[in-house]
This record gives sequence, C-alpha cells and structure tokens, in this order.
Amino acid sequence: MKSAIKMKPTNQNQQETTNSEMAKKEQHPTTSFWGYLKRFFVSIAHFFMRKDIKSTFAYIGKRLILMVFTFLVIFFICFVLVRLLPISVDTGMKDQATFYKQMVAQGRYVQNKDGTYSPMPIMQQLGNFLANLFSGAANPWGFSYHIEWLASPDQIMGRQLPPTVLINIYSMLISIPLGLGLGTFMALKKNKWEDHVLNVLVMLFISVPSFIYAFLLQYLFGYVWNVLRPTAESANAVGGYFSWRYFTSIILPILSMTFGSIAGYARYTRAELTEVLTSDFMLLARTKGLTRAQATVRHAFRNSMVPIFPMILGEVISVLSGSMIIENIFQVNGVGGLYLQSIQTRDFDVFQYVSMFYILIGLLGTLVVDISYGIVDPRIRMGGKK
Repeated sequence: MKSAIKMKPTNQNQQETTNSEMAKKEQHPTTSFWGYLKRFFVSIAHFFMRKDIKSTFAYIGKRLILMVFTFLVIFFICFVLVRLLPISVDTGMKDQATFYKQMVAQGRYVQNKDGTYSPMPIMQQLGNFLANLFSGAANPWGFSYHIEWLASPDQIMGRQLPPTVLINIYSMLISIPLGLGLGTFMALKKNKWEDHVLNVLVMLFISVPSFIYAFLLQYLFGYVWNVLRPTAESANAVGGYFSWRYFTSIILPILSMTFGSIAGYARYTRAELTEVLTSDFMLLARTKGLTRAQATVRHAFRNSMVPIFPMILGEVISVLSGSMIIENIFQVNGVGGLYLQSIQTRDFDVFQYVSMFYILIGLLGTLVVDISYGIVDPRIRMGGKK
C-alpha cells in the first residue's frame, strides 16, 4: 500500500496564498461613484473623531477669528476710501432732492442752515452705518443711484446672481472630469508622443488669457459660422434660466471659462499622479495581484488627489464670484458685469456691497481649502505642534 504523504506548504506557497487572499480583499471594495462618495464621508467622520480633535478645532477657531479680523480690516479700508470719493449728483440722478434726503436718512450727509448739504466725518458715517446695520434698519448698505434708481444693492445683486452661478456650475461640471481624466491619461502615457502633444496644448491654454478664447469663440461661432448666439439672452425673455434657448446662448461663455480650468487640472493631476505611480507602495499593490488599472484607481489616484481636491473645493466656493471680463464680453447679466458697471457708473454703494461679497467669498474659500487637507489625508494634522 502506498501511504499518503502529507507535504507541508513551503514559504513560497504560503506567500502566494497570502497574496491571493490580499488581492481578493483589495478587489472587494466597490470602485463606483457611490463607493468613493461613501469613503469621502467616512473620511470626514474620521477627521472629526481623531485623537487630536482639540487641536483641530482650535486651529479652525483661530482661522475663523483671523478671517473675521481680516474681513473687518478690509471692510474699514474699503469703507473709508469709498466714502472719500466725490459723488456727482448731476450725473445719472433722477431727483437731487430725493438723493440728499436718502443721504441724510443714512447718516452720510447733514443739512446746513442755508439749505446746502455737506458730508459728515468719515468715522461718524461709519458709526451710523454700523448702527443701521445692527439695528435692522431698511437698506443699511445704501441705494443705487445710477444702475437702478433707489434700488438696494442686495436686491440688484440677488437678481444678477443666478446667471453667474449657472455659468460657473456648468463650467465646473465640464472642466473637473475632463481635466482629471486628461491628466490621468497623460500620466499613464508619460514621455510618449501623446503626453508631449497634450503637454504643449495644456501649456498653451494655461498661458493664453481666457478673454482671448472668448473673443475667438465669439467671432468664429457667433459671427463667422453663425452657429451660436454671440451674446447671452435675457432669461425672462426666453422662458427662464433652465430653458434650452437660454442654455444655448451661454455655451460660449461656458467654454471660455472651461479651457483654462481643464488645462490647470490636467497639469496638476499629471504631476501628482506621475510621482505617485513611481512610489514603493504602487509596486507592493501590483505584487498583491492588482492589475495596473486597479492599482491606479484605488491607490495612485486617491493619493494624488490630496493637493488637487482642495483646488476643486476652492472652485466650488468661487461659483458665486463669476468672471467679470467673460460676463462683460458676452453681456451676461451677472455679478461680474454688475461689478464693472458699478465702477464705470460710479455707483459707490453697489460697488462697496459687491466688493465685500467678493472678499467674503475669497476668505471662505481659503478657509475651506485649508481645512480640506486634513479631511482628504488623515495623516495631515491641522494645528498640530509636530
């Protein structure tokens, strides 16, 4: 009889078994959009459950205090400079008596005994402004006397904010996936002819200002080929902001704002992903049985997003800011065009309100971007001493 001989597994067989089991575990997590979304929220939860949470919240508190202090300093400088500018009452005014009446009611002018009006001291105007602002008085930011007679700045901006938000959202939805995908393709084709060609195009789109694309697209598609409208239409005249006719009228400004963003995302993604692909942990992932595509998606791309994700968050925050030059070229009735119009017409109350809005958006964007580093990569300690 032949006796059955039991062979003990060698170290090589054990290593192969371990590698296959680890590969199965790696292949189990879903790679769908919802899977990455779930991981993102889990990362946020882990961020707020970390042991150094006290230092993290202390850092956020310090940044908030610094943000408020910075906003107040900029507001004071802007307020003083705007109030020192001379106001021409005979340019674009409908009624000088009403103008001076509103100025007196806001605490900006005082009526003299001889019937003339003179401005109050700057610090007294600042005190009256803060009193009106915190007491709940109507229109503490003043009125528009040139753009729209006796309309408050917040009302004017509220009507012109939707076009700016729509254009920026459409541009972001196009530029982010295309930029990340193009950068990933360039990293995988590093030093090949595809990479060289795309690098030239990326540097070209980054170097050329966006208003050059705007004029070129407007000339070709709007006037030469007559395919799209050269200027944006009024939403009220074409059935609203979500009508097809209004969407086709803002395609050119969307494309003008998209080219530079796509090139920027592609450049940063290529640089970060190229560095990550040559890391040691990528070689370890391949030895565990993962294919190149699986290792790239699950490990390399995720690690390369650490410096890129804050850029995306910053663009999301800046959705409200708009583009002054692009909106002016295509006659988009947005916040950017309102800002330029307030400068050109010397509508100082509107100018000050929109300026403070831009400053607040910029400060919030900087704060969110700084905090997002600790959310994307838990190894980054926010406010840590080491």
